[in-house]
Amino acid sequence: MNRLIDPIQKLETSFSDSKELLEISSDEAEIISEISQDLVAGEEVLRALELRRMLSDEMDSQPAIVSINAGSGGTEAQDWAQIIQRMLMRYAQRRGYQVELVDEQAGEAAGIKSCSFVCRGDHPYGYLKSERGVHRLVRISPFDAGKRRHTSFAAVDVVPEIDDQIEIEVRQEDLRVDTYRASGAGGQHVNRTDSAIRLTHLPSGIVVACQTNRSQHQNRDTAMRMLRSKLYEREMQKRQEAVDAKNAEKREISWGSQIRSYVLHPYRMVKDHRTNRETGQVDAVLDGDLEDFTEAFLLHQSETKAT
Repeated sequence: MNRLIDPIQKLETSFSDSKELLEISSDEAEIISEISQDLVAGEEVLRALELRRMLSDEMDSQPAIVSINAGSGGTEAQDWAQIIQRMLMRYAQRRGYQVELVDEQAGEAAGIKSCSFVCRGDHPYGYLKSERGVHRLVRISPFDAGKRRHTSFAAVDVVPEIDDQIEIEVRQEDLRVDTYRASGAGGQHVNRTDSAIRLTHLPSGIVVACQTNRSQHQNRDTAMRMLRSKLYEREMQKRQEAVDAKNAEKREISWGSQIRSYVLHPYRMVKDHRTNRETGQVDAVLDGDLEDFTEAFLLHQSETKAT
């Protein structure tokens, strides 16, 4: 609560000080300059408070489980999936989140086929849920000797990590458990035992994996938390869709419904198709500067709920 009250009290104090300064100062230019600086600072505080207001959903404060899967297209798509991985991890680090990579499947020649990581900190799910969907890249392929333009896709899934207080039943007979040898970059073995775990939930088809711990037991525990979180999110989506049949924000992830396009050729632009927010600062976005897109999404989501 103090994180909401303290900024408001500071704003009131700042505005009161500016008013007094205006009344007692005789240097008009100096007053305008100082009050202008205070107003800019006040706008930043109000912006942060507005964002906090929009992060009011029950699960927004929970850790976020982020999964990325390359689309069809082999090396080109796998390279794009790794670019998306770096972008989202950099964004998470900018926000001060603790990032734990729990699974990564290397691409055949470059990039990754898939990965999963968990972000913990200040409202990770609330901020990262805006990235859920299909991301589309248009560029001159670095893997094409003919220097032709290619379009690639990567799917991002973001679900809140649920705590033990939320009961999600997972029956053992509904699980297929596969063990395999964990491996790192370049095919180097993390260890010589089959400690990595892959869980397949047969009724839903959901697959999760973890290979970052040396202990098979620890990897299984992490994978089970991920599975329970994905099952919880799926159930919440079903309930929401039942209440709101026109739910446009939770479209099925498919290659024809991208949420955002990143164009590197013949021009340079990133555009979010849900909010129409766009920028020419492509390199900054791919380096994790996603704040404008996140804020636009949260505002769009807030307005949608209000109608």
